[in-house]
Amino acid sequence: MMFLALILSTLTNAQTLLVEKKTFDLPEYRTVSGEIIAPVRVGYETYGTLNEKKSNAILIAHFYSGSSHAAGKYAESDKAPGYWDSIIGPGKALDTNKYFIISSDTLVNIATKNPTVITTGPASINPKTKKPYGMSFPLVGVRDFVNVQHALIQSLGITKLHTVMGASGGAAQAMEWAAAYPDEVERVISVIGPGLSMPPYVIALLNMWSMPIRLDKNWRGGDYYGLDEPTEGVAEAMKFVILSAVHFDWAEKGFGGGAADPAKDPLKAYDNKFAVEKGLSDTGALRGQLVDANSFLYTAKAIQTFNVEDAAKNIKAATLFIPADTDMIFPPEVSYKAMNKLCSLGKHAEAFEIKGRGGHLDGLFQISQADKRIRQFLAGTKSKKCGARTH
Repeated sequence: MMFLALILSTLTNAQTLLVEKKTFDLPEYRTVSGEIIAPVRVGYETYGTLNEKKSNAILIAHFYSGSSHAAGKYAESDKAPGYWDSIIGPGKALDTNKYFIISSDTLVNIATKNPTVITTGPASINPKTKKPYGMSFPLVGVRDFVNVQHALIQSLGITKLHTVMGASGGAAQAMEWAAAYPDEVERVISVIGPGLSMPPYVIALLNMWSMPIRLDKNWRGGDYYGLDEPTEGVAEAMKFVILSAVHFDWAEKGFGGGAADPAKDPLKAYDNKFAVEKGLSDTGALRGQLVDANSFLYTAKAIQTFNVEDAAKNIKAATLFIPADTDMIFPPEVSYKAMNKLCSLGKHAEAFEIKGRGGHLDGLFQISQADKRIRQFLAGTKSKKCGARTH
């Protein structure tokens, strides 16, 4: 549920980690609902080296509008590194001198028009029809994302993950991992996540994000490939995503209440915009250029269905929740509710709260606040008391 990766160009690196995009193929995959997708292909990246015992692997799961590009650059000339470059790399919290980091694209990744994203979804060619699947593509859930990742991990010869970590929708995947494969996950780090199930408010929010696409006349029930695409609907959908993820201060400090053009008073003509309206529209349109409309809808549906409340009893991993205090998508109480439930079930769970004025996005841009706690947690240092909260 995160975006604005271009902002990362303002971050600096002491050392640039150059990374290579890799591809993982499955001849076929049976979804949780029993449908067959054949073949399946997803992209992934790795940072660091897998040790001889294959015991130092950490999986990173990405957020709603993200990808496997969690750290480093593909080339020195890239404008920005991966979204968590501040904590992944030599000497950083996720020290690539110690750990082998794996980050993969999900099924139905929304940014299918990004040449660095590799995914199978509605925009992929159905080998039976030789045309894009469109809305005939099987519906998938977070568990399907995780099952494909599990196949990837197995292909690398890894039987147990040191840690699974993710932000937002990636946090949902991390908790799904812990519930689905309890003997294969030692630790979970859930950053700005939904806890153990998608809150009803966010289910409704995801519906609102999707609505502009479905209302766009060019969507045509998902049958738009090769025709005029629902670009306006996608741009409007991305505006909803952006506004949900930022904080009040984003508009206040970034734009104020003035007109986009001082010569065009918003009261003089309906099309005369305020600065914040234009800023939001421009960013939504820019981000929308990489987004496939159907994949946006499929990812929203997948995230809506996340729920491991009943399966939480199976979890064996210690869990560190990292909420952000001004997050309006997944407020801290969502993490604390999940933490308390895990403690009541005899599991170990604790929390570190990020402080800031960036809303949901603080899980990206302020993650370094949790640097020390992440290092300690990865090293096996847990709080003495289950349910402990620090910041």
